[in-house]
Amino acid sequence: MSDVDRVAKTIEAEAHSSESLPTEPAGFEAVSTLNPSGSKQIQSVGRALTILELLAAEGDALPLKELASRSQLNQSTCHHLISTLVGRGYIDHQGRNRGYGLGRKFHELADLAGRQTDLAEILKQNVEALSKKLEQSVQLAVLSDTSLVTKLSCQHPKNHFAEPDELIKMSASHAAATGKAILAWLPDSELVRVIAANGLTGYTPNTITSLSGLIEELRHVRRNGFAVDDEELREGIVCVGSALRESSGAVVASISVTIPAVDATPEYRKALSQSVIQAAQQFSKRLGNTKP
Repeated sequence: MSDVDRVAKTIEAEAHSSESLPTEPAGFEAVSTLNPSGSKQIQSVGRALTILELLAAEGDALPLKELASRSQLNQSTCHHLISTLVGRGYIDHQGRNRGYGLGRKFHELADLAGRQTDLAEILKQNVEALSKKLEQSVQLAVLSDTSLVTKLSCQHPKNHFAEPDELIKMSASHAAATGKAILAWLPDSELVRVIAANGLTGYTPNTITSLSGLIEELRHVRRNGFAVDDEELREGIVCVGSALRESSGAVVASISVTIPAVDATPEYRKALSQSVIQAAQQFSKRLGNTKP
């Protein structure tokens, strides 16, 4: 099965499964309440978060009976919630005597939140230095859930461009160089989530709007080590980007350099892509990645 077929099949399966999901498993109450600000809250979600907060505050595992008591839930409801959280990796069952503790997924999200907060601070000087060296504008971006978010943008006075509307850019990962540099390394299931959430909107005549075209483009990104926005988000603007990796090798962000399309000759593109790849490797070292 080809990459396109596999991703397309996964998208179809996700759509069918979401249509057939029950509203709440047995033992749950799908009750909406109002918080003090007047917005609706889902009771089962609030209860699940209470359990996570209790475990985080405890700093250790707690048995089911204790969790139910502290969260003021009956044991059956508490067990249903915990089972869901265990299945998603947010809670671990640590044996009959110890009970339940925070799981791998919870710690991964906490680490990711910390990294995204620190990324701009850690790499600010690097981004500014790269912009000064290349005499071009440089961006640092992350994929937050399914949204592309610019963390830093260093505009160079020689080539100063108005940034695209952030709300537009959030769903334009398939068109932006920073977005494609990250999408290329996502597992199929995560790529499916991003595409399903954002679609493949056309912003210019050059935007890739087909699944097969995007899959092929991301294959080129992996092979070449860099991504190109060839007037795909804004006409007259070309961007070259590359992914940043942290100590485990996971892609956590990307950088891109913005140039006027009139300057994007084949020779300059080649030189710029090498500069961006080298910069991405240097930035990754700042994040703890020592692999070439």
